[in-house]
Amino acid sequence: MNSSFPYKAIVAISEDGVIGRKGDLPWRLPGDLKWFKKITMGSTILMGRKTWDSLPGPLPGRQNWVLSRTSQAEDGMQVFRSLDEVRATLSPEKTLFIIGGGEIYTLTLPLCHELFLTEVRQKVPDGDAFFPEYKSRFEPLETLEENEHFLLRRWVRIPEQ
Repeated sequence: MNSSFPYKAIVAISEDGVIGRKGDLPWRLPGDLKWFKKITMGSTILMGRKTWDSLPGPLPGRQNWVLSRTSQAEDGMQVFRSLDEVRATLSPEKTLFIIGGGEIYTLTLPLCHELFLTEVRQKVPDGDAFFPEYKSRFEPLETLEENEHFLLRRWVRIPEQ
């Protein structure tokens, strides 16, 4: 896949690497959701079927793309069967945000140049969806918000030597 496309990931992750539990977020953080909306508004968002199923419907103000071998297109979303199909459809000037879940992050993280990572200040012992290892490939560049509940930072890919 062409790495010149602007792939970014946005995720909230617990202290123990959890991003989901039983098909939903394990926390309710209105401040983080406001950031998510602000950062992704006007962009294309790519998610897996389980993430799509967890939403109340298409997220407004964004192109909702779903990577799935089995889903059928619905109003407000477009289905892709492969990352090659995503790449062929995405124009170079558009930003693609990866929004989950765990399998999609694992598949696309090697293509991402930036991460918007909300570090949730809690552990989730019964979590069942996890974010892949990223700290060896990315470094924090700036802090966007820090409070008692979470730390939101923008990470960038470490250049290969």
